[in-house]
Amino acid sequence: MSLDDLYMEIILDHYRAPRNRSGELEPHDVLVHHSNPLCGDELDLRIRVDGSDAARPVLDAVAFEGDGCSISMASASVMTEAVKGRGLADADDLAEAFRLMLHGEGIKREDDLLDGVAFQGVAKFPVRVKCALLGWMALKDAMSTYTDGGAEHRVTHD
Repeated sequence: MSLDDLYMEIILDHYRAPRNRSGELEPHDVLVHHSNPLCGDELDLRIRVDGSDAARPVLDAVAFEGDGCSISMASASVMTEAVKGRGLADADDLAEAFRLMLHGEGIKREDDLLDGVAFQGVAKFPVRVKCALLGWMALKDAMSTYTDGGAEHRVTHD
């Protein structure tokens, strides 16, 4: 089995059996909605933050719900596993590492990306990059919303 075949199997596994795709997370601190109008992908992302250590708030829980292509839904599943339990700054840095990988700038934090490394081949298909980034950009938005204003925000972005 080639490396590309293995990566395809990982992506299909996350698409067929997505992790943290419940749509519900109660209580949650932030809910954001992101969409990709070019292909019709839609995603709602909820985060719950443990802010007991104000100097280092941590992503206590992450859940998503959405409709979209296998790339966008599998990538969101991978993202939830990679960031849960991380500090907000660390999760933001990991999201940036994923974004840079999809823009062909190499893999940084490979061990922390977990199954996210399977998406490195998406960089060869620029039209699919936005699909793979949908959940990760929603995460960055949700964390920024939390940091900027605290609990119970709803933000909608396209």
